[in-house]
Amino acid sequence: MVLYTSPFPNSFLSVLHSLSWGLIFPCYWLADRLVASFVPTTYEKRQRADDPCYFHALCIIITTPIYLALLVASLPFALIGFLLWSPLQSARRPYVYSRLEDKTHASGATLLTEWKAAGNGKSFCFGSANVCLLPDSLARFNNVFNTQARAKEIGRRIRNGASRPQIKIYIDSPTNTSISAASFSSLVSPQGGDNANRTVNAGIKRTTSMEYKGDNSGSNNSEESQEDKAGAGESNEGEENTCIVRINGEDNGHMSDTEPDTVNGHAHASCPAEPSPEGDTEISKTPNHKQKEGDSGSLDSYSASRESLVKVRVGDGTVDQSTVNNKLLYKASIMKKTSVRKKKHTDETFDHEISAFFPANLDFLCLQEVFDKRAAEKLKEQLHHYFEYIVYDVGVYSCHGCCSFKFVNSGLLFASRYPVMDAAYHCYPNGRGTDSLASKGALFLKVQVGSTPQDQRIVGYVSCTHLQAIAGDTTVRCEQLDMLQDWLSEFRKSTSSSSTANPEELVAFDVICGDLNFDNCSSEDKLEQQHSLFTHYKDPCRIGPGEDKPWAIGTLLDPEGLYDEEVCTPDNLQKVLESEEGRKGYLVYPTSKNHSSSQKGRKASLKGNGRRIDYMLYTEEGLYLEWKVEVEEFSFITQLAGLTDHLPVAMRLMVSTGEDDP
Repeated sequence: MVLYTSPFPNSFLSVLHSLSWGLIFPCYWLADRLVASFVPTTYEKRQRADDPCYFHALCIIITTPIYLALLVASLPFALIGFLLWSPLQSARRPYVYSRLEDKTHASGATLLTEWKAAGNGKSFCFGSANVCLLPDSLARFNNVFNTQARAKEIGRRIRNGASRPQIKIYIDSPTNTSISAASFSSLVSPQGGDNANRTVNAGIKRTTSMEYKGDNSGSNNSEESQEDKAGAGESNEGEENTCIVRINGEDNGHMSDTEPDTVNGHAHASCPAEPSPEGDTEISKTPNHKQKEGDSGSLDSYSASRESLVKVRVGDGTVDQSTVNNKLLYKASIMKKTSVRKKKHTDETFDHEISAFFPANLDFLCLQEVFDKRAAEKLKEQLHHYFEYIVYDVGVYSCHGCCSFKFVNSGLLFASRYPVMDAAYHCYPNGRGTDSLASKGALFLKVQVGSTPQDQRIVGYVSCTHLQAIAGDTTVRCEQLDMLQDWLSEFRKSTSSSSTANPEELVAFDVICGDLNFDNCSSEDKLEQQHSLFTHYKDPCRIGPGEDKPWAIGTLLDPEGLYDEEVCTPDNLQKVLESEEGRKGYLVYPTSKNHSSSQKGRKASLKGNGRRIDYMLYTEEGLYLEWKVEVEEFSFITQLAGLTDHLPVAMRLMVSTGEDDP
């Protein structure tokens, strides 16, 4: 299958499309700004409350007549452009495939080596997020604004989080019931690599993150100047760039967030004499970053180079003063669990947490609601610093391909560190209400993740979708889930290869990601909860219809509280969501007929930990029979705090080949 690298089959149609959109855009932009000026967010309301001169009200009085006059003047040109734009959509392709040619700018893609399926298994990490990149006037109804700046910042945060080294921290304490095994949300910042063996003090700290500064972040220039300096040196088997830390602690395994350096234990780091890339020790900080003692790096610093990490084991030891300057800063995102929950679910086989960062070594990313085209370009540009392959501008416009007129695309975007072999898009024909104005649908992708010694390709399937959003449309969503399964089955059949000329492909995984717009606890969503999709695909957060696992939390944030000081940064939001009372204040909970619609003070008796409408599903059906797929880690991510009204989710799958697996 040929992947479409441009939206139109020839340059003539592309020029006509650019001309038509150039005629439409002034009218579109003026209308967007006019509506946006009358829909303030809670952040703007708080700022205006402190304005004694009512400066903003004066600006509206002055600019509104100007916007209206220019809008009326641009309408004739917009009408001409629309008459030219609409018929062109019949020739438009359903997506645009972008591949980064200059790999020196991709800190993630350049470190990948092909998996040969020999020896140990391989882990793959998937992420999904609804980023609410609507036109600014529409985004404000979800209490977010400045779509263009948010798109750039979202991309920057995702790539910064994903390009961190992967560390696993385990607490070696048989009495520890308050801290779970910290998985892939920690950060190592090595300061030099000359000594083969170093013994240093180590403490577990809560992860920290950057604050949103939009396009004015002072760290962008210095951080981007170091992104070209990625080295090689990655194992092609098992987990990539993993640093494993074990803590032999006392004090019954309890750890204070306010005093993380008082842990009883020392770290013994065994590192090879591998030189760091030139300029590795330079540190870039955000404007609000305050350097503390022992804090020699931040998320924006590329001194924490992924290729310089090795296995680390913590044990008892003494401090070698000659190597004190070669510090390792361990930052771990810890999700506290009560002993009751741990005893109730002692059969849980994977780590789970609330993380302030996107997972390290993120392989695949599925985004929803990337509707604004200019924002999509900014987001793509940022993501290309880490992901080599991106599929964006997915969907159809006008009356082409669907029953009703479509003003915007599907909002789906897919990014991958592995090459995309095939892609297909289908539009849901049964959208209702405002959802019918967007070409919501499903994007199906086939990626190559390796090959066997016999030159058989190892492939995986990833599906990204966004279902009907309007409450009460359960029948519509069930029909869309039916279509999703049928389309996916057809896509797998049409893209499979088993002929003699093309060696048989081995399927390693099949994953579905997306915003399904229903949760597993609301009584109104019973039909969706019992859909046959969940008999073929597994939900790591779900026990059964109507019941989630105790550690699973909602992914839909209360829009009114997005800019509260308690949750406006990734670290603050993480701390709030780790407590039950915090979740009740800032998550949207399943609806109940016995309670009012007010979000405040009504959630004590409600079921679950919030509305979890963003899903990551996987299946063991249709995969290579001799391989086994298991969830290794699952996380709810707060790194996009203040940028969207959804919590991103991430899942790491381990594909075990059965050959010499530990």
